[in-house]
Amino acid sequence: MMARRVFLVVFGLLAALCARDATAQSCDDRYPWTCNGYVPPPAYLGPPGVRYPPSQRAPVFLEPDLQPEQPPGGGDTLAPAARARYAALYAPVRGERFPIPQVDLSGIGAAYLRRTVVYPTREQPGTIVIDPANHYLYLVQGEGRAVRYGIGVGRQGFGWSGTAYIRNKQEWPDWYPPKEMIQRQPDIRRQLSQLQSGLGMAGGPRNPLGSRAMYLWQGEKDTLYRIHGTVEPWTIGTSVSSGCIRMINQDVIDLYQRTPVGAKVVVLSTR
Repeated sequence: MMARRVFLVVFGLLAALCARDATAQSCDDRYPWTCNGYVPPPAYLGPPGVRYPPSQRAPVFLEPDLQPEQPPGGGDTLAPAARARYAALYAPVRGERFPIPQVDLSGIGAAYLRRTVVYPTREQPGTIVIDPANHYLYLVQGEGRAVRYGIGVGRQGFGWSGTAYIRNKQEWPDWYPPKEMIQRQPDIRRQLSQLQSGLGMAGGPRNPLGSRAMYLWQGEKDTLYRIHGTVEPWTIGTSVSSGCIRMINQDVIDLYQRTPVGAKVVVLSTR
């Protein structure tokens, strides 16, 4: 009996040692998430002293039937099953202060609809990368993937390239056009009224900023560029805005929910 107990104790110790060795062998430095005690790298800090939690990993719509290599302006080139799923993705949004109607997808190139793509990058998860030349915005997810959105950009391109961060975010934001814009387009003045922060247009279904806006700063300087929704979804994939980055309202709401204040924004050069 004593010999049997000794055998069981020794057997248990050997099994524990083997399990520990197997765990150690499964820990590969190339894939650190397989290692016990792995702590993900810190997210982008934005300006000094600002921290934010990792971006929300909300469910991502993945449509494998899309062919993103199709040229812009491809129209409704989706397979019937894909068209039905995207119709649900871009359906009317409930629970908003103002109505957000269903998007007419027939006027938007299939490549500019939201999807998950392979996107190798050294940027940390949660970083926004804007590619104005190709009219894409990427939200880096890590592990070589990103959520890609179609965007509209300025007639002369985005106007600058480099790194910024999101200083603040607003739902149904008021719009305050710069004085230079009012001088170039005096007809705009008829649509404006005196608001809390100056001459502008109150947030709503006719507001050019759409349902959401994220304000881009560099250090303590406002770049005056925004990532925002639009009341003209058919302009996605084109260069028609006055410089800001416009998105389909359903897409900017999705990005807004995933992106915290302080998030890093990288704007690629158009050259």
